[in-house]
Amino acid sequence: MAEPSFLATGRGKLTLTLLCAVAFLDFIDASIVNVALPAIRSDLDFSVQDLQWVPSGYLLTYGGFMLLGGRLADLLGRRRIVLTGTVVFSLSSVSGGFAQDPAMLIGSRLAQGVGAALMLPGTLSILTTMFKEGKDRNTALGVWGGVAGGASAAGVLLGGLLTDGPGWRWVMLVNVPVCAVVVVGLLLLVEGDRRKARLANFDFLGTVLVTGAMLLLVFTLVKAPDVGWGETRTIGGLGGTAVMLVAFLFNEHRGSNPLLPLSIFRIRGLGAADVAMLVAVAGIASMFFYLSLYMENVLGYSPLKTGSAYLPLCAGVAVAAGAASQLIPRVGSRPLIIGGMLVSGAGVYLLSRIPVDGSYVKDLLPGLLIASIGLGLVFVGLTTAANANVPPDRAGLAAALLNASQQIGGAIGLAIFSAVATGRTNDLLADHRPAPEALTGGFSRALLTSSIFLVAAALVGLRAANSRGEAHDAPVAAAVPEAVPSK
Repeated sequence: MAEPSFLATGRGKLTLTLLCAVAFLDFIDASIVNVALPAIRSDLDFSVQDLQWVPSGYLLTYGGFMLLGGRLADLLGRRRIVLTGTVVFSLSSVSGGFAQDPAMLIGSRLAQGVGAALMLPGTLSILTTMFKEGKDRNTALGVWGGVAGGASAAGVLLGGLLTDGPGWRWVMLVNVPVCAVVVVGLLLLVEGDRRKARLANFDFLGTVLVTGAMLLLVFTLVKAPDVGWGETRTIGGLGGTAVMLVAFLFNEHRGSNPLLPLSIFRIRGLGAADVAMLVAVAGIASMFFYLSLYMENVLGYSPLKTGSAYLPLCAGVAVAAGAASQLIPRVGSRPLIIGGMLVSGAGVYLLSRIPVDGSYVKDLLPGLLIASIGLGLVFVGLTTAANANVPPDRAGLAAALLNASQQIGGAIGLAIFSAVATGRTNDLLADHRPAPEALTGGFSRALLTSSIFLVAAALVGLRAANSRGEAHDAPVAAAVPEAVPSK
């Protein structure tokens, strides 16, 4: 006899709405400040060099602490860690909203990233463990995928509305009432964590090594376009990251209670799904970044008009994600991943052909609509594949791996494509081309490279699990052996 549908109940619907609200908060804060940057610079007297840390500071700690957040959720309890992260996120939003100088705002953004890193892995693991039945889980992941795919575009839109309306400070303060609702909802809708803390043998060394490696990697990638890829500082940062990661893997192999049990990578297709997410987000994040720059700096759009331009993309992602949740039981996650990547790549390729005197309807809208369909399929497919066959006591860690891949992919993409765009623009300026033409040429080259990354992600997706969201996924995962403690 089939278990009754939790999602069909009012409590189930409210729970899914709550969990997606947490995800929306975390995802949207990576992009909501972008259109507010000119106002922030003017109001707080930022230098051009320091201004980049308003968006980058969030990504730095978000990606750096993600694995720690996921493991703490598994060890200490998911609701407890999500609540802690939400409080940190809310307090840092208040601090940022009332910031009086650059240091205070950057510090607030760093703290926001820590809060988000505690919130997101636990939230996704709550979703994958509460919605166990095939249809319920597919629908829940479909909604989650739609939120993940559309949040970046929604962030640009909301950022424009707030900046042109009550002012840039509200891109931070708007989080506070949402966080209050989230805290109340978690206490009312999500069951409390019954087990006691298990930190007696917590992997402190592994935590220091992996968090330090992720922080150094993201910092190096963020600074590389300005410092130079061939400079000692960049090479040293990448080398230091590699050394710490090797030391981390050695520590995890020998440890009795590792932060990242390496046995999790024996779950079929999990590693491929994470790598595909990293490569895909590298291209997707760059698409939003360079299209926004093109609309504002070349076409002369206002922040509000730039944000509004993404409305069709948000709608397309939502529709495609809903369709993907219905397709998962029929075709599985792998065809959605591969097909979605190729469709997205085709849309971004169309966008790479932008002219200096571009028209929204002719030159932007077709590519945005095509890309939106692919994005909805990709995020649902990858989220499903990355959580297939994962046992409940590893759900937070699996969620952390997927979301760390997403954040690091965004940082890698912006670093690589900034070098691509800047190099092309400088070449055109050296050839005495007008500034708008040179900028457009750089943006176009970056978007073309983004489309290539999406095709590459489709190839990686061939190795991802082809999950149909079956209810028997979890028992299979339970058979995955633990890491053998060292003698």
